[in-house]
Amino acid sequence: MANQSTLRPALSSLLQQYLELLRKAPKYSRVLLAAVLAAAAGGYYQKRRLARKRAEERQGRALIRRNSEVKLNDGVRVIYVPYKTKNAKVTIRPTKATTFDAHRRLFLEPPGGRDFRRASGSGGGEGPPINTKPGLNLAFLHQLLSLLSIMIPRLTSKESFLLLLHTIFLVSRTYLSLVVARLDGEIVRDLVAGNGKAFSWGIVKWLGVGGPAVYCNAMIKYLQAKISIAFRTRLTRYIHDLYLNDNLGYYKVQNLDGGLVGGGADQFITSDLPLFCDNAAALYSSLGKPFLDLVVFNYQLYRALGGLSFAGIMVNYIGSAWMLRKLSPPFGKLAAAQGRREGEFRGLHSRIIANAEEIAFYGGADMEQGFLDQGFRELKHLMERIYGMKIRYNMLEDFVLKYSWSALGYLFSSMPVFLPAWGGLGGLVELGSPTSGGKEKDRMRAFITNKRLMLSLADAGGRMMYSIKDLSELAGYTSRVYSLVSTLHRVHSHSYSSPRPELFSLADIQGTLHYGFTGIRLEGVPIVVPSVWPHGGEILVDDVDILIRPGDHLLISGPNGAGKTSVARLIAGLWPVYRGLISRPRNVSNAGLKEDPVTADLGGIMFLPQKPYLAQGTLRDQVIYPHTEADMRAAGVSDWDLIPVLKAVRLSYLPDREGGWDTKKEWKDVLSGGEKQRISLARVIYHSPAFAVLDEPTSAVSSDVEGVLYSVCKEKGITLVTLSTRASLKKYHTFQLSLDGEGGWAMERIGGQQERGEVERELEMLRERVKDAKAMRERLEKVKAALAKVWVEGGELPDEEVFIGTESYAESVTPDFAYSILSEAKAAEVREGEASAATQHQEETTPESVETAPSEMSASFADVTKSQALAESQGDVSAMGESYADIAEPASPEVKDGESYDAAITTEKDLGGN
Repeated sequence: MANQSTLRPALSSLLQQYLELLRKAPKYSRVLLAAVLAAAAGGYYQKRRLARKRAEERQGRALIRRNSEVKLNDGVRVIYVPYKTKNAKVTIRPTKATTFDAHRRLFLEPPGGRDFRRASGSGGGEGPPINTKPGLNLAFLHQLLSLLSIMIPRLTSKESFLLLLHTIFLVSRTYLSLVVARLDGEIVRDLVAGNGKAFSWGIVKWLGVGGPAVYCNAMIKYLQAKISIAFRTRLTRYIHDLYLNDNLGYYKVQNLDGGLVGGGADQFITSDLPLFCDNAAALYSSLGKPFLDLVVFNYQLYRALGGLSFAGIMVNYIGSAWMLRKLSPPFGKLAAAQGRREGEFRGLHSRIIANAEEIAFYGGADMEQGFLDQGFRELKHLMERIYGMKIRYNMLEDFVLKYSWSALGYLFSSMPVFLPAWGGLGGLVELGSPTSGGKEKDRMRAFITNKRLMLSLADAGGRMMYSIKDLSELAGYTSRVYSLVSTLHRVHSHSYSSPRPELFSLADIQGTLHYGFTGIRLEGVPIVVPSVWPHGGEILVDDVDILIRPGDHLLISGPNGAGKTSVARLIAGLWPVYRGLISRPRNVSNAGLKEDPVTADLGGIMFLPQKPYLAQGTLRDQVIYPHTEADMRAAGVSDWDLIPVLKAVRLSYLPDREGGWDTKKEWKDVLSGGEKQRISLARVIYHSPAFAVLDEPTSAVSSDVEGVLYSVCKEKGITLVTLSTRASLKKYHTFQLSLDGEGGWAMERIGGQQERGEVERELEMLRERVKDAKAMRERLEKVKAALAKVWVEGGELPDEEVFIGTESYAESVTPDFAYSILSEAKAAEVREGEASAATQHQEETTPESVETAPSEMSASFADVTKSQALAESQGDVSAMGESYADIAEPASPEVKDGESYDAAITTEKDLGGN
């Protein structure tokens, strides 16, 4: 091998030989070889690029079909958005926690900082700043700069590059304006002088300048729109990261903080934020270019017209700005007020959409229409007031900026002619021209050039004055967006403080919510309904002390408004823990774990609200929510693994019925009430948490399926905490937490000694009723025997007895009397049925693990077997009694003259049988 390697030339020597050949080769050969190599490299690169593009297209189509995404490191997500015939790739980078910490002081402190807060006597963390009235003041500058720190995070960002390009085009447009002004003067001069060649060349140059000018104008508008979109993208993602996170900001902003006035968060994000970004992007053009034009054009006019004209122009600008500023309406406050009214009117419509079914059942269209008409009327009056102010202000503004400035422009342009000593360069030209013809040409050229500059200057000044109104409107939008971001920061960091906080307010939270416990524990925790900041909450239940270990299935019961759902909100962290300690497992998912049943060490807790929630997306997303398809794949779960989950909740038919796992529909309208609840329980089975808190989970499910669902959850090792008023759910639980609705609570074991004692006392009372029923039945038999005898008018018995079935009743027997006797007997039988139904109800609610009642208790059950079956068919004791009375009560037969009561009954039966 070594001998063979020495026979080959080294790689370096080969390269040297090839380079030597290239140096000796003709020039065209080298160029041709370079072109071939470049084409080969370019073709290879293009092939690889197209291959990557096709792979991304396939991946994008698959992810869009499955409503999924690609998750990278540090929480970066890659999604694909359909755009025309292609799929656009979008990379979303989350905002870092350190960025929120750095920005918090900008949104929770007034402009003067901590010293200013101490001097003003306000507490910390109460942002927005003290002076939040929309207007051109220090608060507006502080708010705008704070938001700019989000929109332009660094000098190397995309937004900085767009602003740089925008600046270049603005400067280019100003330079082209100067060129056009000079060219305009030259064209008019040549036209007056009759110089056709120069005039024709001026037209050619004019057309040549028009192309770049048009391109600059189009790019200025395009870049302004791009800057607006870039600002909105930055702010929207920043707000979404604050709004949707583990701190539950989306819930607390509306239900606890109350800092958003004039609409909900949706109004601020979807309406006020785009308007703010559009005005902020336009502000750079409406202020930057006019300011640059003023500087350049004023310098040119100072040289051409002299210091006196320039001083007059400056006095004109300052006086016009002062007058317009004094007479300008408060456009910022009006814009903020209009935004609030728009939000309130939109909220009324959203309220109708959310509660359309309830309103339809009540027939409340007229009342809702009244609310809408009133809201629109208030909005219309405000808009009419704003438009009326704008008309008066626009009339004044147009007269000052157009006619007054034009008249002054003519006056200043005439200074070199009438006062050449004070006319600057124009005056020197006027004094130095030897002939009158040359003077006229120079005057014409100077006048046209100065007029063009004056018109451009007037336009720039007008846009500067118009920008005062735009600034006022921007101040209103800035105030609303700043209020949104500051409120989200306050909720995110829980920055609430007050010198004298109310009891159970957000500044009076002294409790602790601990994550990582292997059970659920409440120690000295009062159930308090919180109020919006800064008001205090209302206590529902006194200090609660309970401990739920794994396997201790708990039923929380009580009347409406007693605080059942409030307990779940406290455990979930939706409501603050004002006092005491709550310990609970972490929010982790055990999806994909092969360990069955779930152990408490794995942790995890899941909450099912009373109203089932179905997200937008595929059928798969409904089962695995809140997981995404990417989370499901990362957990090692496939679509085939979801089939047993649906089978467990009796929904295995859904994929075939709806068209597969990737089907996208409006699921809240497709699925029935029972299917929605079973989908929610399917999520519990999929995630397999150690604990599940269920709020009325099976109210729309049949009793047989209800038992199956509870059994499946228990087999998975999930400890259930159910919030319900239904006593029939006792048999699926071990303990019961009873809330009396008056601040009291009691925790007891289902089927314990206390409950058994209550059952025995109730059964003793029912036995007495059963004895009364037996005595009444014996009385009924005696009455029947007595009625079998023939009665005579006046109540005397005949000498001979006639027995039942052999002779007819007395013709003179009173039907009302007989019916009253029968009703009394039937009432006794109803009481007997009530006793047996209550016994059966208690027997169903007693777990199998509890010992049965004594033998004498079961003996009473055998006595009322027939009535017990009837009670089961009727559902509850009161309904059973009514139904039994309806069934057992026969119609009183009509007794004709000369006919006995027995014959009347026999005739009634024969007619009924036929």
